[in-house]
Amino acid sequence: MAESVYKVIELVGTSSESWEKAATMAVETAAKSVRDLRIAEVVQLDMQLDNGKVMAYRAKVKVSFKYHTDED
Repeated sequence: MAESVYKVIELVGTSSESWEKAATMAVETAAKSVRDLRIAEVVQLDMQLDNGKVMAYRAKVKVSFKYHTDED
């Protein structure tokens, strides 16, 4: 296997339904513009509140993707 370089970016997905959907939204949205996604790691979960009620679930996700050279 040849040597590779990967970039890690941090995303925040939101959902009015669940943390799982928030994390999925982050990854699926990134996949539309970033190619070769490899790993997604949920690093933080929180909620947006209004008057003591949950308005949105938020998932902070680190996503890695492979850098490509002209030779790839």
